[in-house]
Amino acid sequence: LLQKQHRTSRSTTFLNTMVKPKKILNDPSDSVEEFIEGLLLQYPNHMAKLQNHNVILAASRDDSHVQLISGGGSGHEPSHAGWLGAGMLSAAVCGGIFASPSVSSVLAAIRATATEAGVLLIIKNYTGDRLNFGMAAEKAGQEGIRIQTIVVAEDCALPRTKGITGSRGVAGTVFVHKIAGAAAAAGKSLDEVAALARLACSRMGSLGVAMDSVTVPGADSKNDRLDEKTIEIGLGIHGEAGMKQSPLLSADEIAKEMVSTIQMHGREQNGEIVPLFEEGDELAILVNNLGGSSNYEMSILARSCLKILESKEYGAKASRVFVGSFMTSFDMHGASLTILNLSNQPELTTMLDAVTSAPAWMACDVWNVGSERPSSKEIPEKVVDDKASELIKPPLQIENFSGTAQKMISAATDKLAEAEPTLTKYDTIVGDGDCGLTMKRGATEVNSRLANGTLPLDHPVSMYAGLADAVSASMGGTSGVLLELMFRKMSSHLSFCDSIGVEEMNSAVQAGVDAVSLYGGATLGSRTMLDALIPSAAACVESAGLLVAAAKAKEGAESTASMGTASAGRSNYLSEDSLSGTPDPGAVAVSIVLEALASTV
Repeated sequence: LLQKQHRTSRSTTFLNTMVKPKKILNDPSDSVEEFIEGLLLQYPNHMAKLQNHNVILAASRDDSHVQLISGGGSGHEPSHAGWLGAGMLSAAVCGGIFASPSVSSVLAAIRATATEAGVLLIIKNYTGDRLNFGMAAEKAGQEGIRIQTIVVAEDCALPRTKGITGSRGVAGTVFVHKIAGAAAAAGKSLDEVAALARLACSRMGSLGVAMDSVTVPGADSKNDRLDEKTIEIGLGIHGEAGMKQSPLLSADEIAKEMVSTIQMHGREQNGEIVPLFEEGDELAILVNNLGGSSNYEMSILARSCLKILESKEYGAKASRVFVGSFMTSFDMHGASLTILNLSNQPELTTMLDAVTSAPAWMACDVWNVGSERPSSKEIPEKVVDDKASELIKPPLQIENFSGTAQKMISAATDKLAEAEPTLTKYDTIVGDGDCGLTMKRGATEVNSRLANGTLPLDHPVSMYAGLADAVSASMGGTSGVLLELMFRKMSSHLSFCDSIGVEEMNSAVQAGVDAVSLYGGATLGSRTMLDALIPSAAACVESAGLLVAAAKAKEGAESTASMGTASAGRSNYLSEDSLSGTPDPGAVAVSIVLEALASTV
């Protein structure tokens, strides 16, 4: 039995791992070509494809300037085609999925863009890229094309002494594109552009962390090398194994691992390895989405990285913070951090800040490190004293307003509280059963404030504001919010009147009902309290009097019993059979209140 269970478990695991990953694709073998076609449709004026090759060219190039070419395997988007444009790349050479482009394609790109100013090839440090780009460069040189190469190798995951392959080229390559591209656009010579690119390479480091490994398009099963409790630190942009695996860490712990590793990997200076940055150094950081992380996660990680970099332990200042997708690994759930030391390097800073037309480049919000971050200061909240005495109260032209209001409110709250069983009965059939109790709570609270004198009756502006406060403190639920909205709108509407008489009071009722419809989304015929409120408000505006308004409210409430559908509230979920014959309890409550008010006239 145990052997059978073991075999069954292994079989289930095998079947789970063999579930084909979901991707938005057609035929995976055509995906690179279709990806390029998609780019050309998105950027009809900005990009062009080189005939017979998966090479994308910037449609507009200045032939008097040095031309920059980069590329590599597809799957790192927006790298490299996203960097095409003035101030960055002239050509992007697209290989197959995670595969170096061919020598012939790289050479074709060189020939298509070569000018007397020369060409700079920017190569990520992978064996295939070095060999194929290098061979193309040599062939181009034989053809008389002025050409230089730069190999980017800023990954800090591997020890400097491990093998001859050296560190990999990862997201920091984008910084090199930007700095060298800006130098070329500024008219610098090929030697000057290459020197700035090398300077940038010498002053930066990167490290990636993945929650899950990458599954390439066309794979028959999901790459489950990392289980649900394990992450990988220092992996490459093709999903290569990193420097170590680890239990899941918090964002702060991941950031600490990234920063400390990059710092200690260091940089070469005068033949020695020194920390990448020191206390007080100005940095640019790039928090790169490896493809499957949310913007929410990326912002949290960026915050963690900055808090650590600018802590007492390190004391650096990040004047430029780039966060987003720059060098991805398809849909890998993870991120990388690149740190570029800008201290005492004004030319690097100028080139990093220069304008580019590359569609994927995101200019950052530069902080002047000599001052406090403006965003670190919270704008003081404007506190308004909402006491009734502070409300704007236009002149009142209604005699004995206070006495009349007390009589009417008392009658309405008494009747509403008495109607709780009826409202509960109706709401049990067509809602969630709480309408009666909710209305009773509101009525009881208003009555209590009326009795103890905390409901202001000296003026309609303060009275309606007080009713809104009472409803807010007692009712809850959707009905409570809607009635509070109505009373607050009635109060604010009256506060803008020159004076307040019967006509203004009637228009305030209409304004309150309109607010319920606007914010609640329902209207006449939605099978809600508005089926009683809207016709009664119309009667008020027409100065038909409270008796007519009450009759209209009752007629509207009764009409809801024959409505087969509801477009709002809990009744929206019920069938016609469930609704038929039972009126909406909210509309009935309005009818009861209006009838009580009319009885006092």
